Amino acid sequence: MQTEPVGRNLSALANEAKTNPAAFADLYNQTIQPVYRYLRSHVQTVPEAEDLTSQTFIAAYENLPRYREKGHFSAWLFRIARSKLIDHYRTSRSEASLEVIENLGSMDNSLIQFARRDEITKLKALIQSLDENERDLIRLRYVADLPFSEIAEILGKREDAVKKSLYRLLAVLKSQME
Repeated sequence: MQTEPVGRNLSALANEAKTNPAAFADLYNQTIQPVYRYLRSHVQTVPEAEDLTSQTFIAAYENLPRYREKGHFSAWLFRIARSKLIDHYRTSRSEASLEVIENLGSMDNSLIQFARRDEITKLKALIQSLDENERDLIRLRYVADLPFSEIAEILGKREDAVKKSLYRLLAVLKSQME
C-alpha cells in the first residue's frame, strides 16, 4: 500500500495549484480513482458515485486556497468526499451498497468462481451487518486504499486506535466466515 498515489507529492501539488490552477489537473488525475471507488462503495448506482465524485472535486477546487499542509492532501480530500456523502444521505436516504467487492477480478475455473461468489455473498452480508462506522473503516482502507495515518486524520482518531479497530474488526469477520 502506498501513502500517496504515484507521481509528484500531492501536498506539493496542492500548494502549487493554489497559484497555478493547471496543477489541479495532476491532483485530480492522481486521486480520482480512489475517491470514486470509495464513493461507489457507499452508493447504489454509478451515476450517484460519479455525481458525488464531481461534487467532491469541485468543492476541493473551490476550497483549495484554504488547504493547509497540516497532513496529507488525500486525507483532506476524503474528508470532503465524506461530507458530500453525508449530504447525499441526508437528501436521498439511500442505502449503501458494497457491490464493488464482486468486481474484484475474475477466475477461469467456474467452480472456483462459484465458490468465490458464495464467499463474497457471505462477506457482503457480514459487512452489511456492521455499523456504518465499521463499514466506513473497511471502505477507507480497502476500497479507497488509504494508509492508516490518513484514515486516522479523516476519522479524527489516533493512528494506533484505527489500526487496532480494523484488526479487531477483521478478526471478527474472519471468525464469522469460518
